Amino acid sequence: MATTTLNSTETTEKSGDQFGLRTKNKSGKESLKKVFEELLQDTYSAEQQLIKALPEMAKAAYNEGLQEAFETHLQETEKQAQHLEKIFDRLHVEKEGKSPCKAMEGLIKESQDIIKEHTVGNFRDTALIIAAQKVEHYEIASYGSLVELADVLGLDNIADVFERILEEEKNTDELLSDIAQDVNDEAYEESDSELELSY
Repeated sequence: MATTTLNSTETTEKSGDQFGLRTKNKSGKESLKKVFEELLQDTYSAEQQLIKALPEMAKAAYNEGLQEAFETHLQETEKQAQHLEKIFDRLHVEKEGKSPCKAMEGLIKESQDIIKEHTVGNFRDTALIIAAQKVEHYEIASYGSLVELADVLGLDNIADVFERILEEEKNTDELLSDIAQDVNDEAYEESDSELELSY
């Protein structure tokens, strides 16, 4: 997987008030800055939670390809979190928000429930992939919004970092879709006789 790095030769993000925002409206600028900060903190919280959850998901997976996908995405997520930490430092923004990311808490709880409710096998893998793709779609929405906000606020190099992370999230989602084709086919074959009796 490709790694993302901040440009160390960049002296300031267009200088100014740490954010270098281009709007002349002081109150409007500060309001948008606050929205950006809160989304950045929420996204960092989500990544930290996912770092803790992915090893359990990998261990619970039956399909080797799915195990590897979770393990690879764990390494990727750890690097993404490091990039976010560099952005916090550069912008002098606290990493911790008012509360942990509630959306990610719910998504991870869903995957934990799946692990408890299903035995190891293709059925569990099918459900785990669904839960994992919900996580990816949430992250795609978050990073997509960060790209747009960073661009509007004039943080061009930081927007580039978010854009590269966004592409990594999309690639992971596509990989999960590919794995799902085989896993779902195998799960269907296992349940085929049951389906014929039920319908």
